[in-house]
Amino acid sequence: MKKSIAIVSILSFAAAITGFYACKHEPYKQPVEVYGGFPDEVGKIITTRCATSGCHNAASYTAAGNLRMDSWDQLFYGGNHGAAVVPYSVPFSPILFYINTDSSVGPVSKDNRMPPVDAGTALTSAEYNTIRDWIANGAPDRNGNIAFADKADSRQKIYVTQQGCDQIAVIDAERKVIMRYIAVGAADGIESPHVVRVAPDNQSAYVCFTGGLFMQKINTNTDKMTEQVKLASINTTGSPSWNILYVTPDSKKVLACNYLSAGNVVQYDAGTFSFQKFFDRMKFPHGVTSTANFDTIYVSSQWGNTIYKMPANLTDFTLIQKISLNGQAPVQYDSRQSGQPDPHEIMITPDGSKIIVTCQSSNEVKILDAKTNQVLKTFTVSDGVGVMPQEIALSYKNPYAYISCSDTSNTQQYAGSVFIFNYQTMQPVQTITANQGSFNQPHGIAVDDKNDVLYVININSSTSGPPPHHVTSCGGKNGYYNIFRSTPPFTPINLRKYEMLTAPYSADVRFK
Repeated sequence: MKKSIAIVSILSFAAAITGFYACKHEPYKQPVEVYGGFPDEVGKIITTRCATSGCHNAASYTAAGNLRMDSWDQLFYGGNHGAAVVPYSVPFSPILFYINTDSSVGPVSKDNRMPPVDAGTALTSAEYNTIRDWIANGAPDRNGNIAFADKADSRQKIYVTQQGCDQIAVIDAERKVIMRYIAVGAADGIESPHVVRVAPDNQSAYVCFTGGLFMQKINTNTDKMTEQVKLASINTTGSPSWNILYVTPDSKKVLACNYLSAGNVVQYDAGTFSFQKFFDRMKFPHGVTSTANFDTIYVSSQWGNTIYKMPANLTDFTLIQKISLNGQAPVQYDSRQSGQPDPHEIMITPDGSKIIVTCQSSNEVKILDAKTNQVLKTFTVSDGVGVMPQEIALSYKNPYAYISCSDTSNTQQYAGSVFIFNYQTMQPVQTITANQGSFNQPHGIAVDDKNDVLYVININSSTSGPPPHHVTSCGGKNGYYNIFRSTPPFTPINLRKYEMLTAPYSADVRFK
């Protein structure tokens, strides 16, 4: 499995962020336990050195990054930049960098030491080790309870791939902060987890890698990786590149796209992880979807104007149907060619009547009739608003489709947009612009119908984008996520930038 990551991520807790709204917290109740509900040895440190007057207590936390530390429970609401402590995650709990003063045991913050220099002496090495060991053991309260461990079979979560770190971030839908990190990958090097998909039965999530050979399965009750399989490849001319996964509506099969010039889609039994079949003779297959009864499969060919359509029981792959998106003869290329739409992602509407395709080079979103294959509607996203449509999220509660537009050509600090339309009436509804959403390279997108919110995942790797609040332990530049109401007027629920690790990419939600 993966080598442990030695560097610890950081987070400053002292400065309030100009222009940020105060985050909503539950009404404060004086804890009946001493030391705010922390274990004694931890609480003695936190409540006397951190949750003090003018800093992270109930009276002062809004001027200290909106992070409260006077209560074990309140700590796990996080602050302006998301989670301060992630249970079991020493490398990715930002608090540790700031309280460390000994570079021989871990990184030391160059700025904003906690407690601040003007607030007294730094924590001793023994105090630092106490906090570190507490986090490694799950950061329990004084009674041994672990944050977010209850309601395992019903907890609403959002899963996000962290391509630069080989981690899956798990966001708790109630408090909106990262509640766990799951190490993924089967080798020592970075394998870049590309996509995560939660099965419709909500019991498992699956991840594959552009730089790895395996598909892995995560139990969504325990957030532990339980199985892995080396994906079969019939292409012997180069290393496979596993891009998009698709779990069939009955949760019994998983499909993975091998993104190569002589590419294919491979199908596995989701229960046994045993190989079932290849869908062959496709060029750079990327997105994949199917009808509800899994009798027909649709696959986007990344470069050109083509999507493939085929029966799920097809055996003669010379008979794959090729559907043109622009009225010209179907063509597929090895790279971008001028004038082609270049279909990226593909998804079927909940009623099975329409196919939605994002076309990243023509800056279009197309809606096709699933029976006749005819293009029913074409939306063009504006260059001044945000271009390069990428991922699709669909609400099953309301008739809305949400499209992330990454806008990588924009050199402004905030770049990209989210385009929203009604997939029943095929009418545009709203575009959330970069400045309205504080986006930079939005890519992953997921709608939580249980709570009526939309998660937008920002890669934020461009040099022109907003600087991260704290560095990542993986190297590179932190990404972040924003959260919006998923119904009109689609406004932010707050102005937090919830920081993540390097290159966050794909998102999916449990209990759609």
